[in-house]
Amino acid sequence: MYMYNTLLLEKEGRIATLTMNRPEAMNSMNGVMMRELAESLESLQSDKSVQVLVIKGEGRAFSAGGDIKAMLDKENPFDIDEAMTYLTRIATTLYTLPQITIASVHGAAAGLGFSMVLGCDIIIAEENSKLAMNFIGIGLVPDGGGHFFLKERVGIPKAKQLMWSGQLFTGIEAQKIGLVDEVASDGLGSATAASYAQKLIQSPIAAMIASKEILHATKLKELQSVLEREAVAQSAMRKTEDHQEGIQAFVEKRKPEFKGK
Repeated sequence: MYMYNTLLLEKEGRIATLTMNRPEAMNSMNGVMMRELAESLESLQSDKSVQVLVIKGEGRAFSAGGDIKAMLDKENPFDIDEAMTYLTRIATTLYTLPQITIASVHGAAAGLGFSMVLGCDIIIAEENSKLAMNFIGIGLVPDGGGHFFLKERVGIPKAKQLMWSGQLFTGIEAQKIGLVDEVASDGLGSATAASYAQKLIQSPIAAMIASKEILHATKLKELQSVLEREAVAQSAMRKTEDHQEGIQAFVEKRKPEFKGK
């Protein structure tokens, strides 16, 4: 086991499990977690002994997304440009890992948490998990490669609809539109992902990893371009009135009044 403040990275044979471990905050991602996710994934980039990576969340959610409380912290202001640098590292590394990646989703996978799920090769979600690309609710654009990963899954027209509506899906609903590959019974997501991982390492997985590398190599420049554009757009959106209203309304648990500014 490798020591991180917000994560657990465990290796057993050819399978590694990365667990986001801020259960008290529904594994929402603050600066520390973003940095540690980048570092832990990069450590697997050169690890040829691991062929499958399972990513999951501790507690009652996969990840509620970016840490909105951190965004509101006036004493330690949230550095959006630093965050975007970490997210670029996370998304790029996740896409180019020499392992087959499995997202094991229970509870919420929202916003940035959902971008990360979509960056995985195989998505297993519990029946009543809640998946949403809901950046729009706080006046932001998807980040963490969300535009790219969502478009790769469902195509551009559908991706726009999902990003603009911020619609929430259960695991069952998400599978129907191709956002999720496998649905597990509630409470069995982790066990289902573990048995899927076992099945993979009993397959000719070197060939599967080689196919992944071929398919992803041709798209890498596009992902990098998307990440650059997301960083510029997100930095701009953070300064808008709509974003300030969105996070204020979120905290006050009321409907936001957006003005398009």
